[in-house]
Amino acid sequence: MVLLEQFLLQAGAGILVIIAAVLVGLLALWIIVSIPVWIAAKILTLGRAKFTRAMLVTAVGPIVYAIVLFISSVILALTFGERSVLVVISFVIAFIAWIAVFKKGFDTGWLRAFGIAVLATIVFAVIGLIVTLAIQAIVPEAPPITPFQLQQA
Repeated sequence: MVLLEQFLLQAGAGILVIIAAVLVGLLALWIIVSIPVWIAAKILTLGRAKFTRAMLVTAVGPIVYAIVLFISSVILALTFGERSVLVVISFVIAFIAWIAVFKKGFDTGWLRAFGIAVLATIVFAVIGLIVTLAIQAIVPEAPPITPFQLQQA
């Protein structure tokens, strides 16, 4: 009985460590993903963007995107039947909703919100490339963390 209690305590502690690690990882990822959004918004709003606002927009944007994608996919499928073009339309509608989050979050127009989304994507790709190059310089056998194929000389 004592062994079972010790095992359960150790298993519970292990689960808590895993949960804590996942939460810390998600927080770090959220902060990292917010940086390109903040930089893009800072550039396109002429310095008015705050990092906390970028974090809020980065948290809310994917949630709105997922909800709109799901709802629009279901409504279009029920209305018009299963067609691959409807999936593309759902993605476009969800992307517009995501841009609307940027528009509202940074108190800007549609064109600047679109620009923030595009520039944030570019900045994110550049940061990912730099991090990949740095990691591969330190650990050459490490796999790339970007979708780019990097040639080794």
